[in-house]
Amino acid sequence: MPTRESCRLFLFDLDGTLIDSQQDIVQSLNLALGRMRLPALSPARIRAFVGDGVQVLIERALAAATGRSPDPEETALGLELFREEYGRHLLDHTRLYPGVGAALGRLRWARCAVVSNKPADFCRRILAGLGIAGRFEIILGGDSTRHRKPDPEPLLEAMRFCRVPAAEVVMVGDSRVDIDAGRAAGVFTCGVLGGFRTEAELASCGCDLLIRSVAELPDHFRPPE
Repeated sequence: MPTRESCRLFLFDLDGTLIDSQQDIVQSLNLALGRMRLPALSPARIRAFVGDGVQVLIERALAAATGRSPDPEETALGLELFREEYGRHLLDHTRLYPGVGAALGRLRWARCAVVSNKPADFCRRILAGLGIAGRFEIILGGDSTRHRKPDPEPLLEAMRFCRVPAAEVVMVGDSRVDIDAGRAAGVFTCGVLGGFRTEAELASCGCDLLIRSVAELPDHFRPPE
C-alpha cells in the first residue's frame, strides 16, 4: 500500500493542476463554434466539459450549442477546428499556477511525469513554452495510450517507463478521472483544489490526500529513506 513516506514518482495531471489554461480553452472552443456558425458557450459551461479528452469536450460542446447529439461528421469538423484554434492560442493566457515552479524545485529529490487527457503534442508545447518540460521524464497525453484516464493504462505506462512500482507512486490531479485512474493503478492519490472541479466533487472522490494547490505538495511528502 503506497504511503506519503514511500512515494518517489509524482504523476501530474496538467490542466487545472499544474497550469491555468481555462481562458485559452474557452476562447479556442468558442472560436471553433463560431466557425461552425454556432453560439458561444459560457466559460462555466465549458469548464464543466473539460477533463475527459478533447473529443469528449467537442461532443459535449456541440450538444450544448445545438441542443442535440452531434453526428460523427460534425464532431470531426469541430475537433479539427478546435485543434486549429487551440494550436494558435494555447499559450496566449495559460500560466503555471502560483507556486508550481517552486514546488517542483522543492521536489527535486523526486521523479516527475505528466499524465494528461489533453493531446500529447499540446502538452509538450505548453510545458516547453512555460519552461518546465525538462522537469518531466515522460509526458503522456490522451492519445499516447489506447485508453485514457480514468483507465489506469497511461499511469501504468508512465510507471513502466520510469521503472517505479505502484507502492512508490502518487497521482496528483484536480478531477475524479485522475483519482479514479490512480486508485485503479494502485497508487497514492492526491486531489488538488482550484482547478476545473468543485471542492465538493473532488472531496467525494475518496482521494488519499486533498490539498489547496500544488504549491502545498512538498509539505506532505519527504524523500524515502
